[in-house]
Amino acid sequence: MVLSRVGQHGAFTFLPADMVYSDSLIVIPQDSEVAFCALQSRPHEVWARSFGSSMKDDLRYTPSDVFETFPFPSKWTADSTLEAAGQAYYEFRAELMVQRNEGLTNTYNRFHDPHDTDSEIVRLRELHGDMDRAMLNAYGWADISGECEFRSDREFDAVTLSSRSKKPYRYGWPERTRNEVLTRLMELNAKRAEDEARSDTGPTTVPRSAGGANA
Repeated sequence: MVLSRVGQHGAFTFLPADMVYSDSLIVIPQDSEVAFCALQSRPHEVWARSFGSSMKDDLRYTPSDVFETFPFPSKWTADSTLEAAGQAYYEFRAELMVQRNEGLTNTYNRFHDPHDTDSEIVRLRELHGDMDRAMLNAYGWADISGECEFRSDREFDAVTLSSRSKKPYRYGWPERTRNEVLTRLMELNAKRAEDEARSDTGPTTVPRSAGGANA
């Protein structure tokens, strides 16, 4: 599973293992829909955008600060709900890209465009919400709403908007939800660090079965 080291959307995808990859890609040795669901979901995105770095308006994914510290749900690798949600989203996205002859960047530009109400883009947003819900439930956080909205972190006038190639909108959780999820993830990470210090048996923030990521 790979993603661009620097990108606007943080989109994960699968590529064949027998390839030589550019150093502009982050490579994670996982080939399961469970792992895809966990990493493409919004809990992981919240973590990545909080602890990764940035380049202009784009996310710069740093494995040591993001992947290696992300507190995955307990027993997540055997969670059939995560697997089903990840598979449904990935397969629908792949089929949509083929049908429209559009890559990941164009697909996600449409995904985050509040004016794009195409039924298949709407369905893609719904399937993404299913992944988020599965992840929240895996943590035991059923009390957190997964409702999304189109938001902008800054205000832009009409002239500025018309001149920007990247529109300032993102479809995702409102700030209160992002803050709540981030708070709980940080608390979980801290607890696991404390458990690790007491047991002194090695890292617990990333399950051994999760593998690693290139730096």
